[in-house]
Amino acid sequence: MNDTPRNDTGSKDTGMDDRNMDFDLWDQTSDRPQLASVRVSDVEIRVGDRVRLWPLGRADIMDLALEGKLATVEAIEQDFEDRVHLAVVIDDDPGRDLGLARHIGHRFFFSPEEVEPQPEEAS
Repeated sequence: MNDTPRNDTGSKDTGMDDRNMDFDLWDQTSDRPQLASVRVSDVEIRVGDRVRLWPLGRADIMDLALEGKLATVEAIEQDFEDRVHLAVVIDDDPGRDLGLARHIGHRFFFSPEEVEPQPEEAS
């Protein structure tokens, strides 16, 4: 005899009411809302703004290669631990269009502390 409790539908009772689960807590691909802006050094940064990159930690060769480069903010995202990341494309990258299309290798993520806002260019 099996002692597993059953609910009124005859399936195993997990102790959770599946009828009230509007979302999957474990779905890491679920859409997170993008932020409209983030404040960096008393300047409001938005998508499309230009920044200069100053990677902290110098963790790998990419940090060295991207240090001091100008980039354009492509997205402002927040991860599941509520940390903010700026997705940028490098202005002088020959594959810049791939970064704008969100392809791997041409889109980079930096914390707000790793970027320096650049003044808007006069048109």
